[in-house]
Amino acid sequence: MALVREIMGSSLMDKSPFLSSSSPSSSRLILSQKQNRFFLPLDGKRVQQVIRKSVKSTTPVAAISEDLDLDLVKVVPEKAVKFKVRAVVTVRNKNKEDFKETLVKHLDAFTDKIGRNVVLELVSTDIDPKTKEPKKSKEAVLRDWSKKLNLKTERVNYIAEFVVDSNFGNPGAITVVNKHQQEFFLESITIEGFALGPVHFPCNSWVQSKKDHPGKRIFFSNQPYLPSQTPVGLRALRERELRELRGDGKGERKLSDRIYDFDVYNDLGNPDKGIDFARPIIGGEKIPYPRRCRTGRVPTDSDMNAESRVEKPLPMYVPRDEQFEESKMNAFSTGRLKAVLHNLLPSLMASISANNKDFKGFSDIDSLYSEGLLLKLGLQDEILKKIPMPKALSKIQEGGLLKYDLPKIVSKDKYAWLRDDEFARQAIAGINPVNIERLQVFPPVSKLDREIYGLQESALKEEHIAGQLNGMTIQEAIDASKLFIIDYHDVYLPFLDQMNSLDGRKSYATRTIFFLTDLGTLKPIAIELSLPPNSPSSRSKRVVTPPADANSYWKWQLAKAHVCSNDAGVHQLVNHWLRTHATMEPFILAAHRQLSAMHPIYKLLDPHMRYTLEINALARQSLISVDGVIESCFTPGRYCMEISAAAYKNFWRFDLEGLPADLIRRGMAVPDPTQPHGLKLIIEDYPYATDGLMIWGAIENYVRNYVNHYYPNSSQVCNDKELQAWYAESINVGHADLKNEDWWPTLATPEDLTSILTTIIWLASAQHAALNFGQYPYGGYVPNRPPLMRRLIPDENDPEYTVFLADPQKYFFCALPSLLQATKFMAVVDTLSTHSPDEEYLGERQQQSIWSGDAEVVEAFYEFSAEINRIEKEIERRNTDPKLRNRCGAGVLPYELLAPSSEPGVTCRGVPNSVSI
Repeated sequence: MALVREIMGSSLMDKSPFLSSSSPSSSRLILSQKQNRFFLPLDGKRVQQVIRKSVKSTTPVAAISEDLDLDLVKVVPEKAVKFKVRAVVTVRNKNKEDFKETLVKHLDAFTDKIGRNVVLELVSTDIDPKTKEPKKSKEAVLRDWSKKLNLKTERVNYIAEFVVDSNFGNPGAITVVNKHQQEFFLESITIEGFALGPVHFPCNSWVQSKKDHPGKRIFFSNQPYLPSQTPVGLRALRERELRELRGDGKGERKLSDRIYDFDVYNDLGNPDKGIDFARPIIGGEKIPYPRRCRTGRVPTDSDMNAESRVEKPLPMYVPRDEQFEESKMNAFSTGRLKAVLHNLLPSLMASISANNKDFKGFSDIDSLYSEGLLLKLGLQDEILKKIPMPKALSKIQEGGLLKYDLPKIVSKDKYAWLRDDEFARQAIAGINPVNIERLQVFPPVSKLDREIYGLQESALKEEHIAGQLNGMTIQEAIDASKLFIIDYHDVYLPFLDQMNSLDGRKSYATRTIFFLTDLGTLKPIAIELSLPPNSPSSRSKRVVTPPADANSYWKWQLAKAHVCSNDAGVHQLVNHWLRTHATMEPFILAAHRQLSAMHPIYKLLDPHMRYTLEINALARQSLISVDGVIESCFTPGRYCMEISAAAYKNFWRFDLEGLPADLIRRGMAVPDPTQPHGLKLIIEDYPYATDGLMIWGAIENYVRNYVNHYYPNSSQVCNDKELQAWYAESINVGHADLKNEDWWPTLATPEDLTSILTTIIWLASAQHAALNFGQYPYGGYVPNRPPLMRRLIPDENDPEYTVFLADPQKYFFCALPSLLQATKFMAVVDTLSTHSPDEEYLGERQQQSIWSGDAEVVEAFYEFSAEINRIEKEIERRNTDPKLRNRCGAGVLPYELLAPSSEPGVTCRGVPNSVSI
């Protein structure tokens, strides 16, 4: 009796959909024991497997039955019967609709009643032995579409009923045909009525009208399958769905398409407007760069290789499911409105009075936060005369929309940014903490090609820093790991002649030397300023040291401002845009093209790809394009993307993009197996690194458990055709210009896969957060991090030197961006630093309990989420520890950029799952 109870009991029934005494089946297994007969809907082979598993034996079933006083009587064929199962279909409503959408919505409600409706069909994991095709249900339609038309809820649930045969098997896919005129957002489908319990289909996709896309949309259940494990009934659908997502590489993409393909950055310029608006193609042999999402637009009239542009407010193509959802778009649009308004009034002010284009002093900057732009400098009445609707604009002004929020950097100490210790602290705990390196050779050595750029010897000498080393010699300080450098010499020098020829742009290539004090803090001890050897300036290289008297104070402040301007450019063009936005796009495109939605690695990566293609497309349209915000607001101007591309060619290596490898590369850590994460940090209180390593470790541990669950051995990694195709296409097509480099990691073992995935997830989440969400809190006060400079530091023989001596503070503010440049930059970084209300943070994900049908990996995710919460508490503790002077103290900002959670808005914290802004 025990075995029968075991077979009939919940423990085995939970593990097998075939163990049920009530669900229909094509045959019944009749077991008898002491006159009791049990009818089980199993075929004989499966019962044998169950019995053997139950008694852990390979003994023939007949012998087992005899030993247990159990008679295996016979398997009785039974005629298939029909039965009904129910689908609960969740559709997400739009909060706001325009007139056309409302009209079409009502039309769809009417035509739905006469047969132009939403049709679903259920597909089994099994195939019909006669037709060799997947078993399918009868078609079913969504009920009550018209009745639920006016529901104002965010989500609406519809019901559909399927009729299936008793030998249908397990549902593995659903096809959907939308016969309405309008697309709708299908969030999820749950099938109820099968013996195995509810079957979940997380969809999260726009379903287009049949008139736009005649084919059936395919959605798979949440049960993950490696390609080799795909049930026979789903194999053809798996291949078909991937073919549709790849497209044929031809024609212009429609906004409703779901096609993922690659192209070069050939749409940043607009040569039809004139030669000044032309930009080189970024990507290819001449200028290597990662690939972006192909749109297929027609070429420009004047250059067949340049793609025509789509200017805002017209939308750029990205696959339909990659576009911002409504709440995200609303938040982004509000930010853009603020940017337009903030930019409008300085433009008017500049046109009214030429004297208003520069900041006069600190009070001018302060007024941006206290008074807003209309009241600034008493020009409200004069400006309002030029505005068609002064009343409306006055209301906007009264509502504070034209005021800037006070940036965090000046919220605790208004003048902290002027101090040397704060300048140094931001090198390891600011918005760009990833360029500082341990100094290992003094003076520093350039790696530029001598045949092109000459010898390029450093101007730094021992006498410049010897008095700043607490009695150490330079070599002793190097050996004791006390000296550090931020070196932008090689990044900028090849472009300086071109940059400095631009109107109102002046820059150096800088090097900054720091000394690590006994308190664990850094202090700047020398700044090298370089110009090309043929520069018209009296000196191509000079060194500025901390001020010894009042006369040298403003020279030092100007030198620090030039360092910050260099830093702002590298931060934005290389570390932020290139290393987290642009280089991730090929991996995302290849994932959609090569990994089925049912692939476990696709399910792992899915939340870390959200919105990235859309934000990158918006960047191509407005930020990195000709006359875009980056060109307008950063010193390199029209050469911004060429600097980014040079960094990609000369610096970027995927194998060194993970946090531990990057810290070792920069000499900021050394391998030490006795330390947490296997690293010993050279600067113990390095907030970005200490917090980052905790998050890196949590991601790595979660990914390793996940990978080992599906790939217990290397052969499964090597034989996974979708996985190998994804990685190969990411490199050979997405990073085609670097595909032959020998540093690309191999993908042959579970550990290889763990390392590659951990790096991708780190870059998309924590690395991007650390580089992005402090942009306004630190850069919104422009003197702290000027994105461009307009004056060099005058020498004694320069004509400007007398102007500088007469009023050095005024000269300093004239060297900063103009009012128009500064406010435009502030408005944009305000938007880029903002979390939207629908942000999904590390440790969270949509449909948290049903994103995977594998209970073990869902449980592993909950453990990962708990670890992220623990890390957040540890970060909070560190920020109150007075011994950690780089994140705690009078006037010192806490380091929260890697604190995982955040409220909406500009918070200077929060780690979203993906590059979503």
